Amino acid sequence: MTVQLVNAKQSCNIALRDAALADVPALQLLEQRCFSTDLLSVRSFRRFITEKRSDLVVLEVNGQLAGYFLLIYRRATSLARLYSIAVDPAFRKQGLAEKLMAEAEQQAANRHCALLRLEVRRDNSTAIKLYQKLQYHEFAIKHDFYEDHADAICMQKQIIQFNSDSVSRQVPYIAQTTPFTCGPASLLMAFNYFKPGAYDPYQLEIQLWREATTIFMTSGHGGCGPRGLALAADRRGFAVEVYVNNEGLLFGDSVRSEVKKAVLQRVHDSFKQQTGQQGIAVHYVDLSLTAIRHYLQQGKLVIALISTWQFDKSKAPHWVVLCAADEHFIYINDPDTADIPWLSAAERQYIPIEHKVFNKAFSYGKKRLKAAVIIGLDEK
Repeated sequence: MTVQLVNAKQSCNIALRDAALADVPALQLLEQRCFSTDLLSVRSFRRFITEKRSDLVVLEVNGQLAGYFLLIYRRATSLARLYSIAVDPAFRKQGLAEKLMAEAEQQAANRHCALLRLEVRRDNSTAIKLYQKLQYHEFAIKHDFYEDHADAICMQKQIIQFNSDSVSRQVPYIAQTTPFTCGPASLLMAFNYFKPGAYDPYQLEIQLWREATTIFMTSGHGGCGPRGLALAADRRGFAVEVYVNNEGLLFGDSVRSEVKKAVLQRVHDSFKQQTGQQGIAVHYVDLSLTAIRHYLQQGKLVIALISTWQFDKSKAPHWVVLCAADEHFIYINDPDTADIPWLSAAERQYIPIEHKVFNKAFSYGKKRLKAAVIIGLDEK
């Protein structure tokens, strides 16, 4: 890959291309000019050039190597990591770092990575300002990260966005305001998608939770199950279907108290009876990715139960809205704001989740419970 650019101001030719083994001596010299610690070795450069889980791209100015970036990819994730980036001091303040970053983002997107992450020295204000300008957000601090014991700021950016031109209206984003109302917040996003502005989150979030609460958690408040959410939507005139791959009691394994489990069973039996009386279809099968895409293409929305293990290692059951799908990604609205508090509501809409990552997240617990509620307008 070679991209030819012309810098008219300085009348120089700038080229970006994949690094080759013949570049290693020049890369090593560049490394020594740019860094005093944490230098990549000749052996490392050779390995990263030849292996498949990394991209090492060099930037040349009039045929002279002036910079590079190194991306590393992890298997079974949608994350790319900017492991290193360097611009020769003789070529700085010419916008070359931005050109390298733009190419790095494109390379990561070509590998279907939704997020690009990096570490930057806490005292490197110039680099931090550049990343902030490019819309990277801080999400953590790594203490004693570098060889000289300096701390690193961890930053990330969502580099794949949903093509909003393909839909007439996007699903609105509504955040849950309590730790236990992800299901009601997801319902409210669906309700206000089909009937914009008709459902006030402040008035209805807790009401919906009271209607749909199904389970005891091991501690704290109860959560919502698929039948409870479906009944709440049905009461408000929406067309609903339920998918659940288990006919029996849901979430029972997480409840040790026999008294609590007995209450849970009573609620489960009641909701099961009510869905039957209301004529709500309940499909006792796994909802496939093909079926999800089919429902979305019909103009419906899918509220899906996922395990948060794939995202924050907490193993919590959590409801999200599946808004759209394409060849590589499912796009979700996640009502939980606790893990990414710096993002705006617009940035929380249509978060891309790669198919293979979503398939792992779309189940909960040892029994791999899968549950979803399909919501659409009642055409009657």
